[in-house]
This record gives sequence, C-alpha cells and structure tokens, in this order.
Amino acid sequence: MSKRDYYEILEIPKSATPEEIKKAYRKMALKYHPDKNPGDKQAEEKFKEAAEAYEVLSDPEKKQRYDQYGHAGVGGAAGGGFGGFSGGGMNMEDIFSQFGDIFGGHFGGGFGQQQRGPRRMKGSDLRIRVKLNLEEMMNGTTKKVKVRRFKQAAGVTFKTCPTCKGSGYQTRVTNTFLGQMQTSVACGSCQGIGKVADHIPAGANNQGLTKIEETVDIKIPAGVREGIQLQVSGKGNDAPFDGVPGDLLVIIDEEVHEELKRDGNNLHYDLYISFPEAVLGASKEIPAINGKVRVKVEKGTQSGKVLRLKGQGLPSLNSYGNGDLFIHINVWTPDKLNKEQEAFFEKMKNDENFSPHPTKNDKSFFDRVKEMF
Repeated sequence: MSKRDYYEILEIPKSATPEEIKKAYRKMALKYHPDKNPGDKQAEEKFKEAAEAYEVLSDPEKKQRYDQYGHAGVGGAAGGGFGGFSGGGMNMEDIFSQFGDIFGGHFGGGFGQQQRGPRRMKGSDLRIRVKLNLEEMMNGTTKKVKVRRFKQAAGVTFKTCPTCKGSGYQTRVTNTFLGQMQTSVACGSCQGIGKVADHIPAGANNQGLTKIEETVDIKIPAGVREGIQLQVSGKGNDAPFDGVPGDLLVIIDEEVHEELKRDGNNLHYDLYISFPEAVLGASKEIPAINGKVRVKVEKGTQSGKVLRLKGQGLPSLNSYGNGDLFIHINVWTPDKLNKEQEAFFEKMKNDENFSPHPTKNDKSFFDRVKEMF
C-alpha cells in the first residue's frame, strides 16, 4: 500500500511555515485523538499518520529530503522494509512524547492523561555506509551487511520497580505561597520505565544487553543516489527492559564509474573518434549501465556534437521515468604524421571541402557551456 503525501495528510501547502505545520498537526491530533474516538481504528490510524507527517515536516533536514526524494528520502519507501512508523520505529508512547512541544506540556487540558504510565525506551540507532555502483543504483539490489549491535541477552529477567511500583512516575508535593503543589516526575530509580533488572546473565551489561554480530538484508530501491539515507526499522540497538529497538540508518555512497559520469539521473560519456571517422562516419560501441550499446556517427560529424540516448540514464526514485545518456563527440587530431600524410593535408589546406563553413546549427563552445548550466 502506497503512503499518502505528508502535505496532503496535514492539509497544508508545500510552502507552509514551521508554525503553520505545527498548527495543522495540532488540529489533526485533536480531531483524531484516541480519547475523542474510543475504539475507532480508522481515527487511530489517521492520528498516527498525522504524527508521522509532523515528525518529518517539522525537521528541516528531513523536510528537505522529503521534498526532494519523497518517502524514499526519509526512509518511507512503500514495501521496501523502510519506514519510521509503519515499520515499528515510533509507537504511541513516542507520539505522545511530542505533545510537550506541541501543546505546551499538557495535551489540550487533559487529553492523553490515560496514556501516562511506564514509558518504553527506544534503543539507539546505528549508522552504516553502503557503497553502490551505477548498475546497482539503476536496478536496485539487496545488500547483506554485518552489523554489531546490542541485543537483549537470553535469560535476562526484570521485576517491577519497588520505588514507583511499576507506574514509572513519582509524585512530589511542594509547598508554595499558593499552597501545596503536586507534580509527577519520572521515577529516579527506573527512569520512568517501571522495571529494573532482576537477573542479568554472565556477559551482559547492567541493562541486560550483550553485543552480537548479525547479518542484515538491506533492500536498496532503484534510483538512489549519493547521500540518501535509508532506514531499516528495528535493526539498531535493542532497548533495555523490553523497549523498542532502534533503527539501522543506511547512508548511500556511490562508486565512481571509470567511463560514465552521473549528473542527477542523466549520464555522460566522452566518445573520441578519429579524423577519418568524423569525415566518413562510423558505428561505435560505448558503455552503458546494463551492457554495451551501439551508436552511429554520421558523416561530417563535428567535434563537440552531443548524441542523446533517451531513457538510458538512471531511474527516478519517484517513478518519473529514466534520465538520458549523453554522448559527447570529440574528434581526435593526430599530432604525428608520416611524409605521405603530411603531403596530403598540405594539399588540402586550400581545398574548399576542408574549409570551415559553420552554420547556425553548429553551436559554439560558449553556446554548449550555456546549455549545460
């Protein structure tokens, strides 16, 4: 199932300011909050959907990646094993933790209070870099990588925190000039989790975690490029006390191709031909991502001419089609000639056929540079 556009979810334009994004999220959160819609699964999904949209659009870096690459740019490729919410990266506790910023520390004067209780910790994220060649970027691939991460040790057990009795909170009473003020704060013994370690197996740390090496399959969608970050949910470090695992963040590095140069989704190749081939024409084989292709060089081809092979570039992450392969013709002028060759060209100096006759179709060097920019 494809993910909905984040701007559509919050009913805002792409030009929305940070304050407008926050205001739109507040409106959606109030409308679909579980307390106002008890037992309504559809409202709950819309509530989570709005939280996911706000989590991305409220972060300038994530918003920039989303605006440029869509869901794939922020780890939201449908069906690819990535994603912040649907893959289990953020749960209802994470969503309610946003409300301190959005609703000034209290959600709508009482909403969400039912959710107060022991919090679930989230494990830390891990970051790795994966190097891909152009063929892998064009077609997509699956990479197997070895990841060293913390995992909950077998045999570890926990017990209810004796300080807060499992609530995760402690109540404090403070005397003020207005009278006694009662506040709830996270339990200092269990940091709000409601549990403490009971039995820790040998080799585990004091949180019941042990370091392991695990092989993880990373699905790379077609069309990725240098610097894009993908997210594999739940493959970061485990959280202590049965919390939510962190995520594995995969940063894409691009291997430099020996002959093809990338410019966005387009590819460029410098084709050198001899002077006779430029005069008489030729058929040349050139490299492409998925093998060799043949191009025809017409008779009388000038140096600097650009041939275009439509659709032979890289695909777009947003499925807008493929880029093109541009072939730049360079006529190679020999710097060493034998006496017979020198005599021939000496004779051709004043020949009409060898005199330059540029037309409007023959673009100058400055015209070609202008087109590039």
